[in-house]
Amino acid sequence: MAGQSDEAAMKKPTISDLAQAAGVSKTTVSHAFSGRRHVDPETRERIEKIAQEIGYRPNRAAQHLRTGRTGMIALASSMPFSVAAGPSRLGFLMEIAATAAVASLTRNMALCLIPPFQSGAQLDAITPDGVILVEPFQDDPLVQHFTGLGVPVVSIGRVPGREDIPHVDLNSGATARMVLEHLRASGASRIGLVTGEQRRNSYLETEAAYRLFCDETGIEPACLQLDESGGEDLASEAVADLLSRRGDLDALYVPVDAFASGAVTAAAAIGLKIPRNIRLATRYDGLRAKLSQPPLTAVELHLEAIADQAVGLLMSAIDGGIAKPVSAPQPELVLRVSTAS
Repeated sequence: MAGQSDEAAMKKPTISDLAQAAGVSKTTVSHAFSGRRHVDPETRERIEKIAQEIGYRPNRAAQHLRTGRTGMIALASSMPFSVAAGPSRLGFLMEIAATAAVASLTRNMALCLIPPFQSGAQLDAITPDGVILVEPFQDDPLVQHFTGLGVPVVSIGRVPGREDIPHVDLNSGATARMVLEHLRASGASRIGLVTGEQRRNSYLETEAAYRLFCDETGIEPACLQLDESGGEDLASEAVADLLSRRGDLDALYVPVDAFASGAVTAAAAIGLKIPRNIRLATRYDGLRAKLSQPPLTAVELHLEAIADQAVGLLMSAIDGGIAKPVSAPQPELVLRVSTAS
């Protein structure tokens, strides 16, 4: 008898045991742990509490075999680390990744971060249930690769030319207009623009907003498009050349923070003081903007909310639902010394 009691005590509790103890069906228990179907929050909490009490742990491997899923989603970007990661790799992409990882775990999914894609990189070994792409450019090979495999894809920022891909709209045109209006209100009358030559939607919308702004205000456009892989060094050289040629410019909007850091270096190299001689604003309010000398006016993009929205969209697409585009929270200016009147 004692041996039978010991054997019973050592037996792992099953999903049937948990369902019986919680007074629900095995299907409800499965949905409570998978997060892929709605379960009343109180019921879910009761199931999880009882599971801890009896020592039940869901068999993830069995779940994956039954569903044909890996339990993993991926986050990927074709942005080079020179612009996406920033000092100590703590930049735009990394901030999104941190929040997306938390949002994934709350939905019982793991997040795999795919390093910035390089041409020729081998991605065949990566088989996620779905992919979040961060600001893909027109004809981005990452888009072609994952959609070609039939993997659900959503993007942070529209995919130029691919309205069929669900996305979180970053409101880049409105953001650009807000920054340009601020520069003008701070006293600037001849504003230049520096973007990337890769055709990401944020650049396309920003450039369109800038052209319209110039038309409305009579400003002679001064626009640079730089290769992202050149990072700060390329921006420093190119902006120094622009400011030397266009000595009338009294402000720059440089959405890419790596390029903005290069612009700060360029201004110093040719003897221009920020903001006395030229005002400077960027988009992403990351370490580069905060630690710059002087600190740069930037934009609070609400990346935490954006990452959570993207994970929610992707989970809907994975589950076969209709994943409709959503709009990111409205951006907010973060005013600093670089645009002071």
